[in-house]
Amino acid sequence: MSVNGVFAPALDQLKAYQAPPPRPDATKLDAMENPYALPADLRQAWLERLAQVDFNRYPDATAAPLKRALTQRFAMPSSWDMLLGNGSDEIIQMLCLAVARPGAVVMAPDPSFVMYRHLALACNLRFVPVPLDDQFQLDTDAFLAALQREQPALVFIAQPNNPTGNRFDEDAVRAICAAAPGLVVIDEAYLAFAGGDSLALASAFDHVLLMRTLSKWGLAGLRLGFIQGHKALIDELDKLRLPYNINVLTQASVEFALANSSAFDQQVEVLCAERTRMAEALDALPGTRVFPSAANFLLVQQSPEQGRAVLDALSQADILIKNLDAGHPALVGCLRPSIGTPEQNTRLIEVWSTVASGA
Repeated sequence: MSVNGVFAPALDQLKAYQAPPPRPDATKLDAMENPYALPADLRQAWLERLAQVDFNRYPDATAAPLKRALTQRFAMPSSWDMLLGNGSDEIIQMLCLAVARPGAVVMAPDPSFVMYRHLALACNLRFVPVPLDDQFQLDTDAFLAALQREQPALVFIAQPNNPTGNRFDEDAVRAICAAAPGLVVIDEAYLAFAGGDSLALASAFDHVLLMRTLSKWGLAGLRLGFIQGHKALIDELDKLRLPYNINVLTQASVEFALANSSAFDQQVEVLCAERTRMAEALDALPGTRVFPSAANFLLVQQSPEQGRAVLDALSQADILIKNLDAGHPALVGCLRPSIGTPEQNTRLIEVWSTVASGA
């Protein structure tokens, strides 16, 4: 069947998002997930809570109880409001739709989260990437010049950045926020691991919003993202929210998780300690460089040849990590392992060390 002329021309620039096929018996360190399951006692309590859900009924369209629970953990100014999404991806799509008009520009650092570009192009917006410097930090002068030249309607800044893992200099982010002519969204997907947030910075500007998710904290399968900002901005975005976009099981499960947040916070503490151990171990290997990370993954660079050897060895050991080598010119030779349990990380380090040492 010919589809010529049927779909929007922008689709010619896009490829469908492809997740790797499941390998149930493998150690999965390729998707920046929390590796821990719920403790047995909490799992039973969670199942009992889900048994009370009437899934024959539509969910609370406002998700008001869930919003209250989120606000207790993620405080915001009284002039702000919150919008929920089916993961951050849905919110990114809403933002792009909200600014879509002929000639409008979306801007982001490069490399950064791939869905900024993908959804901007899908909404018939022009996407302008601004290259990071050789340390994967913001090039403030270049970014300010791009803002002046392109006058973007929407700017995304991932803080910490994905796929590089580092936090950007706060003064640079503030300068970009001050100069941006349109909306600025600070994406704090990895907030749990970052050691600080951007609330004070964002609340100094009426046009800056904070986007967050609970996926990395331990709820990836529930697909809940949210955005906070000035109520006038949230009200406009809410016009694009699909009805009942947060299902009843997600609402009940996230409320339960927030009520038992200490279990997840303890897991995050272990993962942060493991991040340090894993970074030090890999960085000490011959021909291997580990970049600073404030996320739940590491960006590790070596020669492309060594990278392929590491990938092959890990795959044979049933350990999955992300290969970024072909994803961007600045990421040649780069691999991205997520932080796993201590046992998983020890095994990864052993396999990686064997390859790097040439044994």
